[in-house]
Amino acid sequence: MAASALLTGSPWLRMRLLPDAPASPFRHLHLRRALSVRASAAGTGTGTDGSSGPVRVRFAPSPTGNLHVGGARTALFNYLFARSKGGRFVLRVEDTDLERSTRKSEEAVLADLAWLGLEWDEGPDVGGEFGPYRQSERNSLYKQYAEKLLDSGAVYRCFCSNEELEQMKEVAKQRQLPPVYMGKWASASDVEVQQELEKGTPYTYRFRVPKEGSLKINDLIRGEVSWNLDTLGDFVIMRSNGQPVYNFCVTVDDATMQISHVIRAEEHLPNTLRQALIYKALGFSMPSFAHVSLILAPDRSKLSKRHGATSVGQYKEMGYLPQAMVNYLALLGWGDGTENEFFTIDNLVQKFTINRVNKSGAVFDATKLKWMNGQHLRSFPHDELIKAFEDRWKNTGILQESESGFAQEAAELLKDGIDLITDADAALTNLLSYPLHTTLSSEEAKPVVQDKISEVALSLITAYDSGELTQALAEGRDGWQKWVKGFGKSIKRKGKGLFMPLRVLLTGKLHGPDMGGSIALIHKAGICGAVTSQSNFVTLDERFRILKEVDWESLAKEQETPAESAVPAAS
Repeated sequence: MAASALLTGSPWLRMRLLPDAPASPFRHLHLRRALSVRASAAGTGTGTDGSSGPVRVRFAPSPTGNLHVGGARTALFNYLFARSKGGRFVLRVEDTDLERSTRKSEEAVLADLAWLGLEWDEGPDVGGEFGPYRQSERNSLYKQYAEKLLDSGAVYRCFCSNEELEQMKEVAKQRQLPPVYMGKWASASDVEVQQELEKGTPYTYRFRVPKEGSLKINDLIRGEVSWNLDTLGDFVIMRSNGQPVYNFCVTVDDATMQISHVIRAEEHLPNTLRQALIYKALGFSMPSFAHVSLILAPDRSKLSKRHGATSVGQYKEMGYLPQAMVNYLALLGWGDGTENEFFTIDNLVQKFTINRVNKSGAVFDATKLKWMNGQHLRSFPHDELIKAFEDRWKNTGILQESESGFAQEAAELLKDGIDLITDADAALTNLLSYPLHTTLSSEEAKPVVQDKISEVALSLITAYDSGELTQALAEGRDGWQKWVKGFGKSIKRKGKGLFMPLRVLLTGKLHGPDMGGSIALIHKAGICGAVTSQSNFVTLDERFRILKEVDWESLAKEQETPAESAVPAAS
């Protein structure tokens, strides 16, 4: 065969032989010495997203812990790609790490995916024609394909001890070379191999890697990516205990499950080199690859537990909505080309394309996620949203059953300031509390206090003691608005000069929801019987008792600036 002869296998791969390849028992050994390998992830005659036939994608979590938000985003991108192409979304459990994998963790991961609404078409719980869907249940398949590679000469038995392997690494380090395998078993004779087998020496299966050449793939997100083969060395596909290695399992699984597109995190990009070689050796067509960028923390390091909550389960427990999580995760590295940021999962299926996924790292912003959760929360039908708050307050013991309508009015007043359903508790208890002394002593309250708030307090106490304010509040918001207008005229104040001191004196706070609605609700809380002692509610009567005890003169002295209180020095 001429040196330039071209070997054609599957459409994604071309191998060019540099030397002539004489027939010999070690023909595979000679062939591997100088091969140029090129893999096109998009295939031939395919579109920019690599689609040329039925789309089948997979998400393959390891059940060794909780579902990380990065894993959830990978699952989401696979789901959206499959649904947008009318394809199938496969869930496969990679549980070959026998020491760390647990069925409890698997159940938790599946529960989180289901909570997000990412329904899979095939998987360990629903079955399918390409099962089983747990790697631990596919060992016989891996052994079958390992033997096939052994018979073809693509792999060989390696009897090197751990000590010998460590010595090779040390030699490579001293020579400043990549830590590639340099043992004798790649070229051992059948006699030498048989002698070790008869002695019962443990062995691994090593894959023969070409010593020269390169491999290139056309990643759907990153474009062309290449590796030099001389940096890899022969690698293990089966351990001495008979357990298959990750890259071998994944390749066999993806090939036999007919996965058309592998969409996964960029940390798996280096694995593609080994997997591509295994695909070719087994005669399988290679899928299209798309490697998604990492999710970064605000400091642009890899997102980890030290940055706060990182698992889907944690956000679920914190009160986040699955709709908001899906929406936010989709925007970490993808956009539809507009400024729109609000998407339902159905919107995402319609809009998603893999070529709009950004290859740059995406920063996880917990503040924006919370804001987005609020957007989705407030997009619920009105009655559904109000009932969610009402049920929450009753379940946490802040409110009790009442026919007064207090819960509905409180939800209506507070809903625009609540981003998480769990924040509804603090929003209501904050409304019902009365931290007057803390507020009056704060730096922020100084301008209000120094604007003769004591005079407003005296007039307000008179209005309450006379029953005038109580009567106005009994008439609801209209009664309040009418009263406050007359009260302002009587003390010659309006606008901020009227409403800021009234807010502080009646609610004990500088900020909050609509003041009229707040005061009307506080009044109602004192007479309707809906509020429990757990809410730390301070009634209007108690508020005015506290107000009457304020020593305004002492407060004014405390808030004087050093320049105002300093005594001039004697001349």
